[in-house]
This record gives sequence, structure tokens and C-alpha cells, in this order.
Amino acid sequence: MLQSIETIGHYQKITDALVEMWHRGYRFDDLRLYLDGYISALRNTSVLEAYQINRLEEETMRYVSDPSNFERVELQRELDYY
Repeated sequence: MLQSIETIGHYQKITDALVEMWHRGYRFDDLRLYLDGYISALRNTSVLEAYQINRLEEETMRYVSDPSNFERVELQRELDYY
């Protein structure tokens, strides 16, 4: 479980970008490249501690591995009853 505010913020940015990329036609290999680059950038900038980056990588890989995270959700219109 991610606990620091900074790590959670990065998790949200990554997962939002991954879902957007998926809906634009990118697939697992492309998503993995994006994630690898993001994680590498975090390691090089020392924004987070190493253990936080490792945990973030584990959580995002778990997210990518679950196909239900990439399904489109259709909102149903509410019916007005008179």
C-alpha cells in the first residue's frame, strides 16, 4: 500500500496516463515502456526514496496486469419519470 502523498500522486498520474494510452490504441509493451521511463526518471531525480519507487513500480505493475482497469465504462442516462 502506498502511504506517502508524493507516491500516491505519482501513482495517480501514471495510472491515468496508462488508461488514456490504452484507449488511444497503445498496448502492454507500450505501457511498460512508458512505465519504465517514468520510474527511471524518478530514480534519476531522487524525488522519492528508493523503497517508495520500488513500491510504486510494484503497485503500477499490479494495476497494468488487471484488465478490468482498462475497460470503458459507459454511463447510463437517468430516465426522467413524470
